[in-house]
Amino acid sequence: MERHRHPVNVSRRPARGFGAALGLAALLAAGGCSWLPSVPGGGLFESPRTLRGHQVDEETLSQITVGVSSRADVEALLGSPSTTGTFDDGAWYYISGVTRQPPGRTLALEDQRVIAVMFDGRGTVREIRRLGQDDARDVRVVSRVTPSPGNDRTLLQQLFGNLGRLGPGLGGGANNTVGAPSPTSR
Repeated sequence: MERHRHPVNVSRRPARGFGAALGLAALLAAGGCSWLPSVPGGGLFESPRTLRGHQVDEETLSQITVGVSSRADVEALLGSPSTTGTFDDGAWYYISGVTRQPPGRTLALEDQRVIAVMFDGRGTVREIRRLGQDDARDVRVVSRVTPSPGNDRTLLQQLFGNLGRLGPGLGGGANNTVGAPSPTSR
């Protein structure tokens, strides 16, 4: 019996799903393009905003009265502060921020707010200040290195520096007496 072989019909038109797969691949490839500018008002590839720190709302803050409220009142309303003054215990700081991390980029601080509550000598609120990014100051980092006591030795000097320093009886001297009885034993 003779079988007829039919030629394979190769169409010059791509398969139906090929266009959809190509579109999906382009969409996924564009998602990795962190160099694209952000679209105002959001976008498909925009990273979410993250609230960080101690969020203080104006309604709660309005319950603190300057000249009347105490440290205990402030702590009851706002909680413990994010930090206190370095040289002055009379300042409490509540720090919050909004960050965003686009794909392939470092974490970016979009907004930062600091509520500074200043106390007088009696522990009563003297002043409340609201600080933003405009109030921030750049701090120059000192690049000096604190010296540590000891020798400045290289890694090889540290590794091989103790060879031959072991005393007799410990494998380092001419009188190697490992396993020999000590003079005081009987």
